[in-house]
Amino acid sequence: MDIVYIRDLRIRAHIGIYPWEKSIQQQIRVDIEMAWDNRIPAASDKIEDTLNYKTAAQRVVQLVEADHYDLVERLAETIAQTLMSEMQVPWIRVTVGKPFAVKGSAEVGVQIERGQR
Repeated sequence: MDIVYIRDLRIRAHIGIYPWEKSIQQQIRVDIEMAWDNRIPAASDKIEDTLNYKTAAQRVVQLVEADHYDLVERLAETIAQTLMSEMQVPWIRVTVGKPFAVKGSAEVGVQIERGQR
């Protein structure tokens, strides 16, 4: 299976468990890899045959902006389940990172995989 990916999508999010986090926005970073058979769009050269990464990225931004997420785990699961359902993706890997959330680290977060490759 081929992979369509989005790397380093940066979004301002309401995320975190602490009271001070609930009153601010923090930048998060999202990476997504989605299984897709690219032979059909390669042969047709038509956008409607692709897994449209622009549409996927816009949907992720909508999800992030629509709610407060206490945990990056819940956000990653929401992204995975939504894209799999709405875009008929059979397999997905989602990474959600919070830059500088832990002193001395560049980023912390989670990576999940769902579905069959």
